[in-house]
Amino acid sequence: MKMKAILKLNLILITSILFLSCEGNFISSKLEIAKEGTEISEKPSVNKTKLQLKAKEALDFCKKKGYNSNFCFLIDMSLHSGVNRFFIWNFLEAKIEDSLLVAHGTGNYPWNNDFTKENPSFSNKDGSHCTSLGKYKIGIRGYSDWGIHVKYLMHGLEESNSNALARQVVFHSWERVSDTEVYPDGTPEGWGCPAISNAKMLLIDKKLKASKSPVLMWIYN
Repeated sequence: MKMKAILKLNLILITSILFLSCEGNFISSKLEIAKEGTEISEKPSVNKTKLQLKAKEALDFCKKKGYNSNFCFLIDMSLHSGVNRFFIWNFLEAKIEDSLLVAHGTGNYPWNNDFTKENPSFSNKDGSHCTSLGKYKIGIRGYSDWGIHVKYLMHGLEESNSNALARQVVFHSWERVSDTEVYPDGTPEGWGCPAISNAKMLLIDKKLKASKSPVLMWIYN
């Protein structure tokens, strides 16, 4: 009788272990499925055909207006802010010379976050804290409280960005902007200035100081 009780107890223990094992595998499988369901989507990249068309139009504009025809800055705001979307375009070699992160305006959201990393708003209105789309002439160099303490005035050339100077939208660097891509996070957002990293600004500052003609910056979506 005692032997039967021991055998019965062992059977219960074995059954319990098997159940827990199966339950563990089931939970593990559910976690794996949940994990797969939250996988990061594929990192977006620039539409090269679109970029080349913009570059061709930019070159025509620069030649017509007497701007620098060696390079320009093209910023594609349709891209996620955590990937490189500021392009230094080399007109002479018809290719991207460098690409980098750039901040956009936060709009109605809190400053220094990335709430609109995928869908920024654009406005030319003072106090909107939004980036303005359109072509800009890079203006004079001056002192900035931000980044490497260098800024360039931005002259809006279109109806969509005509208030850039009045809004104090300038080209400067910001220590919060990374030197490398941060996707799926976004670049911290400011109040409308196309801010870049300190390291990248050091390189671009040299190019701008050496330019004998105005340089075009084109922000588009």
